[in-house]
Amino acid sequence: MRLRTENLTVSYGSQTVLDGLSLTLPEGKITALLGPNGCGKSTLLNCFSRLLAPKSGSVWLEEHPINRLTSRQFARQLALLPQHHLTPEGITVRELVSYGRSPWVSLWGRLSVEDNARVNVAMSQTQTHHLAERRLTELSGGQRQRAFLAMVLAQDTPVVLLDEPTTYLDINHQVELMRLMGTLKTQGKTVVAVLHDLNQASRYCDHLVVLANGRVMAQGSPEEVMQPALLKTVFSVEAEIHPDPVSGRPMCVVV
Repeated sequence: MRLRTENLTVSYGSQTVLDGLSLTLPEGKITALLGPNGCGKSTLLNCFSRLLAPKSGSVWLEEHPINRLTSRQFARQLALLPQHHLTPEGITVRELVSYGRSPWVSLWGRLSVEDNARVNVAMSQTQTHHLAERRLTELSGGQRQRAFLAMVLAQDTPVVLLDEPTTYLDINHQVELMRLMGTLKTQGKTVVAVLHDLNQASRYCDHLVVLANGRVMAQGSPEEVMQPALLKTVFSVEAEIHPDPVSGRPMCVVV
């Protein structure tokens, strides 16, 4: 499912964060949003997910402006893992993950056999099955992050947005999450992730979008984007680009 913006402008008071952004993300691919802090990555994701209304411009899902979709229609098309979570008191991991099925349940609010199956699959994919009956408040930050990710996966939408999804995760779970994004792609889903690690983005993502000063500085394949001149301009680092010894993708080495 194709996600795009047209002349998107977002401001916080007098500060313009996104400035006339027109962007089309490739369907059925993994896109990484990259850039220095404050460049508008999370703001763009919040516009995609209707958490933030733009000052001007629009966001489209296929041929539909997202503000014209009902909440239920929208929630069946797009799911978001936000950067920060409100942790509900007293609920278990299974209960949290089950909330992901809310757009699909009947008016009576009861989960079907299929709903429960999707909840189980989501917990299996995120290695949270053994935590199913634990309360969220008892978990570590990394365990909670995986539980919220499972809720997003249980929603089973064509578009999945992930805002800094590797936050709080140990390196092994970071790798598992990046590989999981590849699994979602094989299922035909469009995945968009805000990432800080350039080499993770290059190894696991198909399409890179680099933002700075509210605008797109570069976009394309890792081979097209991972260039020393761009890294110096955007991130103020001197870097060499070498082939990743595992994937063969471009790898940034700061010098």
